[in-house]
Amino acid sequence: MKNILNGSLFLFLLSFFASWVCFVTASVSYDHKAITINGQRRILISGSIHYPRSTPEMWPDLIQKAKDGGLDVIQTYVFWNGHEPSPGNYYFEDRYDLVKFIKLVQQAGLYVHLRIGPYICAEWNFGGFPVWLKYVPGIEFRTNNGPFKVAMQKFTEKIVGMMKSEKLFETQGGPIILSQIENEFGPVEWEIGAPGKAYTKWAAEMAVGLGTGVPWVMCKQEDAPDPVINTCNGFYCENFKPNKDYKPKMWTENWTGWYTEFGGSVPYRPAEDLAFSVARFIQNGGSFMNYYMYHGGTNFGRTAGGPFIATSYDYDAPIDEYGLPRDPKWGHLRDLHKAIKLCEPALVSVDPTVKSLGDNQEAHVFQSKSACAAFLANYDTKYSVKVTFGNGQYDLPPWSISILPDCKTAVFNTARLGAQSTQMKMTPVGSGFSWQSYIEEAASGYTDDTTTLDGLWEQINVTRDATDYLWYMTNVKIDPDEGFLKNGQDPLLTILSAGHSLHVFINDQLAGTVYGSLDNPKVTFSKNVKLTSGINKISLLSVAVGLPNVGVHFERWNSGVLGPVTLKGLNEGTKDLSGWKWSYKIGLKGEALNLHTVTGSSSVEWAEGSLLATKQPLTWYKTTFDAPEGNDPLALDMSSMGKGQIWVNGQSIGRHWPAYTARGSCGDCNYAGTFDDKKCRRNCGEPSQRWYHVPRSWLNPSGNLLVVFEEFGGNPSGISLVKRTTGTVCADIYEGQPALKNWQMIALGKLDHLQPKAHLWCPPGQKISQIKFASYGVPQGACGSFREGSCHAHKSYNAFEKKCVGKQSCSVTVASEVFGGDPCPDTAKKLSVEAVCY
Repeated sequence: MKNILNGSLFLFLLSFFASWVCFVTASVSYDHKAITINGQRRILISGSIHYPRSTPEMWPDLIQKAKDGGLDVIQTYVFWNGHEPSPGNYYFEDRYDLVKFIKLVQQAGLYVHLRIGPYICAEWNFGGFPVWLKYVPGIEFRTNNGPFKVAMQKFTEKIVGMMKSEKLFETQGGPIILSQIENEFGPVEWEIGAPGKAYTKWAAEMAVGLGTGVPWVMCKQEDAPDPVINTCNGFYCENFKPNKDYKPKMWTENWTGWYTEFGGSVPYRPAEDLAFSVARFIQNGGSFMNYYMYHGGTNFGRTAGGPFIATSYDYDAPIDEYGLPRDPKWGHLRDLHKAIKLCEPALVSVDPTVKSLGDNQEAHVFQSKSACAAFLANYDTKYSVKVTFGNGQYDLPPWSISILPDCKTAVFNTARLGAQSTQMKMTPVGSGFSWQSYIEEAASGYTDDTTTLDGLWEQINVTRDATDYLWYMTNVKIDPDEGFLKNGQDPLLTILSAGHSLHVFINDQLAGTVYGSLDNPKVTFSKNVKLTSGINKISLLSVAVGLPNVGVHFERWNSGVLGPVTLKGLNEGTKDLSGWKWSYKIGLKGEALNLHTVTGSSSVEWAEGSLLATKQPLTWYKTTFDAPEGNDPLALDMSSMGKGQIWVNGQSIGRHWPAYTARGSCGDCNYAGTFDDKKCRRNCGEPSQRWYHVPRSWLNPSGNLLVVFEEFGGNPSGISLVKRTTGTVCADIYEGQPALKNWQMIALGKLDHLQPKAHLWCPPGQKISQIKFASYGVPQGACGSFREGSCHAHKSYNAFEKKCVGKQSCSVTVASEVFGGDPCPDTAKKLSVEAVCY
């Protein structure tokens, strides 16, 4: 017996250590079908979560929600300008703690795709490049340039070295299975020619030479040198093919929505189209697909690029800016991922056979010796069809794909939402703020904190992007005999600026403000101005709104007042002031005094009560508040303000600009048909961004300092702290629509077809308090705007009021007998319901 036990123990230990060694020495490779991990082909579903766009306290929950949503991989860029703010000085703490983020992903049991770049685009300030790089002598960005390659290689080696020392590559037992070098360089290479091709070859060889043991990819790079895999970015990638037959078909950016720009409407992408794009990619042989973004987060501080990229980077992602699931998108994609995973044995074994099912319909069949999976597609954008496949008939809505993991049972259709929809609400908390104000005066020239130079200087060259603000100041002497002093025809001041916003002060009084847009950041101020006899002071406050993040020749980009600056209507005609002596002051007085901090805010006298400044440009406001109870995400409603920046307890939550309302027209959006970033828009005529995320982890229980700098002039009494909660939940379920539950029952040997169910649930701490709408028949509209159609079961409300009110969650079968009978026989019906969470 003892010998048997010893033998059993020996076998156990041998098995344990063998598995441990296997884990530590895991291999990652690829073939024409897929990425292989320990020799096993994998269908990998990935999602982008950028660590600096959320807080470390949010990371575990975001990662867990991603896992619950069916992801295998978390993808992130590496943010060079956050990690090396000055040459050789590195920062990897707080929101930039890359190692901590990756280890949290590993603890959740997920893989990592690390996009080192180090150019990242990402609508991030200067595309992720540190601004100091622009001033390295002789540098040219992203080309066959020695100084640039030296800096790029040094940072890449720094990141790879950190990952190796922490044993974070999969070959070391870590979670990193893929790395990326460069980013969307193909269009730039095409534009710059031979130097670009040489740079591509160098970058690939440099990266591969670092010996990570995992594959490298280049996105939007058709000529990616072997063994680097070229990958696709876009709204659709079903027709993409890698540049070699032995490389897998990979999609590094499936855009789940689009970014918001100040002055633009808010883009969104229907869940049905996003799911359709994924299923279409997989049915065409794709094996790695990443959602960009899965959680977009927030451009805290001055990290937003563009210029004019909004502080919110929500991106209409499956997890919203505040870390909450965006349903139905999150839930619909979760169900899609389950259906795809059921097909994985067949998908990784063979290439698909394509069969026509009609004029705009086809089947992609994956038939191996041991498995069969089919994708039935309807590409028609208007009409539903019934197709025959095998021994069955299947209803296919427009622009949709049904997934059959056994080539017989439809378990999912991309256009049929089984997941509930959620309508969020922003509810004020607390009793309001008690504000104090401090007015920032227009800067004066020739003081200790100014520099005087001949001519107009480019803004970033002076500020090195340490602030958004740069003062340009000069004096104009007006003789008493100037004609305009007598005839009242004020001279015309014209100022040309490379962007992005400009406030013009004449003798300390605001004469006007101009600003550009993402498409046209350059601005021109041209206005008749009041001048008096004697010395007149012209003060120009030039304001940057993020540095560009995409394009060629980063080293040539500029901003600020570059001129000409002219004064027309004088006795001598027109004076060109461009070459005059100009004094420069970097930043605001309030910035120099650190008014956004507890200590700095005590260094000046603040006005309050009846003396509080409102509608006054260049004004600082401060108040204190206590953190609300609970864990609901928080935001500031800034709709009463103009433009500026916000700080909470010394930390910047970003630029605010609610005065910049969204241009364009917004209308209904049909999910069917090819999507682009202009197709589906909301918030037209409203502020591009009204609410600004305040991370809970930045708050103390009481006495939190809130500071707002306002450029245009606003009314701080309209600012409120709000919490983001679920308002109503909806289900919109068709009779007979495919359901994953059917597959589960078949697996258990129960072959009877199950009727679909409407599932409703409120978040923890909330319950269903009221049924706002319910209709079984042919209801119209969408969640939040349902209405009865021509056919309606009059007992539609009864089942939900009985089963759901007072509960956190409930399920109701979509069947005529549940609602008192069939209200319209021989008519295809559905159930729409909306319930209030309280």
